[in-house]
Amino acid sequence: MIIGIGARRGIDSQEAIDAINNALAEASRSIDEVEGLASAKLKENETGLHEAAKSLGLTITFIDHEELNNYDTPSASQAKRFGLTGVAEPAALALSEKKELILRKKVYGRITIAIAE
Repeated sequence: MIIGIGARRGIDSQEAIDAINNALAEASRSIDEVEGLASAKLKENETGLHEAAKSLGLTITFIDHEELNNYDTPSASQAKRFGLTGVAEPAALALSEKKELILRKKVYGRITIAIAE
């Protein structure tokens, strides 16, 4: 299971951790089932995302924009202004095995989470 993350600039690690935990609870899943986190390459300098991944004992992969745009997303996205079809949903799908969303993107404050298997 992969958690895709979109985030506003300057988020802190606790915001990301809280959003991840809330999304997992909504999907009736456990952090132990998560293989990794994924986001867009444009978020690779977000310290809060790196710190959250480290705190949770997970790796975070930042995916090239071309690859993200290979995925049709079921939800409209603010990422269009960056030339992306989305961030959370396509990032989760890109690294997942089955390429199936089990939690469509949901906004938790300044963080957007999607979960894929």
